[in-house]
Amino acid sequence: MILLIFILMIISLFVISSMTETIEYSGFLTSYVKNQIQWFVLGWVVFIFFAGFDYRKLYQYTWVFYFVMIVLLLGLYIAAPIQSVHRWYRIPLIGMNVQPSEYAKLIVVMCIAWYIEKNQNSMHNFSATLMLLFFVLVPFILILKQPDLGTALVLYPITLIMLYFSNAHKKTIRVMTYLILVSIVFIGLIFSNVLPHEKMKPFFLNFLKEYQYERLNPSTYHQNASKTAIAIGGIFGTGYKKSEFAAQKWLPAAHTDSAFAAFAEQFGLFGLLILLIIFYAIVHLSFSIVLQTKDYYGRLIASGIAVYLAMHIIVNIGMMCGFLPISGVPLLLITYGGNSVLTTMAALGILQSIYSRRVRF
Repeated sequence: MILLIFILMIISLFVISSMTETIEYSGFLTSYVKNQIQWFVLGWVVFIFFAGFDYRKLYQYTWVFYFVMIVLLLGLYIAAPIQSVHRWYRIPLIGMNVQPSEYAKLIVVMCIAWYIEKNQNSMHNFSATLMLLFFVLVPFILILKQPDLGTALVLYPITLIMLYFSNAHKKTIRVMTYLILVSIVFIGLIFSNVLPHEKMKPFFLNFLKEYQYERLNPSTYHQNASKTAIAIGGIFGTGYKKSEFAAQKWLPAAHTDSAFAAFAEQFGLFGLLILLIIFYAIVHLSFSIVLQTKDYYGRLIASGIAVYLAMHIIVNIGMMCGFLPISGVPLLLITYGGNSVLTTMAALGILQSIYSRRVRF
């Protein structure tokens, strides 16, 4: 997995470099590339720390992490908004924006694993499963109100899969599964224009705010621009730094949320297949750790992290291909930004720790 991580980081630097050139500087090491290299270096420090750290010790501090997470998420509504949303803390001394919701995803995985192991003999009861859902619902609502739909989209399947691995209350799992399937079908019908977005609008405004419903608009400029960039790439792409669309700033957030589309334009379907194979290998290796781990707590955390990784990949690519609403979910280790890099490397480091200790229990 370490080799695959390095390859993804290299791809990230090439995409960021090609999308952040300026008239003043057209070389490889743009200011964004330099910042991303710093985050990658710090990410490897985080990875090595967690890989060497006995993951079982996380069990003792789970509710400390949960309490800090809730405090930070609540504090966002007191702090001054950034870009008109309550999603980041600005730390002026180091020039960094901290996004608590990114770290919340990993903390929620740890909390679910802690609760399930502690109550493994009673998880089949509705009351025990309901209490777990309550603990997840608190950060879920706080994150959704920021608004941060993308993180909410990731937390739901993480919770569902971890409940499945825990042999939780079966009717609850069925209801949650039906809800997510109905949501997927509904979104699919909207985005395929079987249910026209504008015609459905009056009905949904009865219980949704207009800005909430507009997230399901399949014809936003960003949606159309990302699909255009992918289409221009064709089979083999336009070539590195030969972008005809994204590099002209017609693709919004080309080095952040839309990095997949920017990569697709330059390297085409052939490049995308290589990228998807790398992502598949990482997710496959993550789930293989679930199967190999003897420790129940370790298996739960590994399953949550595996779903966490898979959902980021699926949701981001789904957004860029026009199957899901644009919701700001980063593409793992490709998208520019420090919060995502640090959280992903911490998650991968914990996976490595679980794998290294898989036969000790």
